[in-house]
Amino acid sequence: MFSRTENFKQYTKYYPIVSTLIAINLILYVLSLLPGIGTLLWNFGIQANFLIQSGEWWRVFSAMFLHAGFMHTFFNMFSLYLFGPELEKIAGKARFITIYLVSGIVGNMATYVFYDSSYTSLGASGAIFGIFGAFGALVYYTRRTMPMLRKLILPIIVISVIMTFLQPNVNVYAHLGGLVTGFILGLVYLHPKRILSWRKQKMAGRP
Repeated sequence: MFSRTENFKQYTKYYPIVSTLIAINLILYVLSLLPGIGTLLWNFGIQANFLIQSGEWWRVFSAMFLHAGFMHTFFNMFSLYLFGPELEKIAGKARFITIYLVSGIVGNMATYVFYDSSYTSLGASGAIFGIFGAFGALVYYTRRTMPMLRKLILPIIVISVIMTFLQPNVNVYAHLGGLVTGFILGLVYLHPKRILSWRKQKMAGRP
């Protein structure tokens, strides 16, 4: 399910939303390394609670696309590369991007609410956890018909949550906020009746 065997051309063709998100994050990471441009991106893009408090609300969105170094970028984008395609395929492009963006935004809003005004953060982790949460909803719906899916997905979610509390400098509320939001949206978007209806519409050639 999470084994990627496509070449680059196939991957970008089959999963355009995931590919676009990865490309945006990588481009912004490279730009953040450039003198001047990098400083501008960080000054106006990262989540700084005291600046959000003063009215700069766009930061709960922009912070999702900035990362603190290569390894931070690599782990988040590798997770998106690995787990994103299957959800994009199951949920569809519009619903996938909604799960991703809303989970990331809610995670960052939780960061604003529960951390103090001096707290700063950045990264796509909240959105990535939203993907995990949506898969959790899928496990809920298929718990009787696809028990193997539960055995595959639940350990990933549990380990990710445990590591959230064990690793230093991790935005706990972004992770948990994204996870819960992804799960709720997954319950709505991935209901078996909805998926069956979308598939029938697709086969009939309707949008």
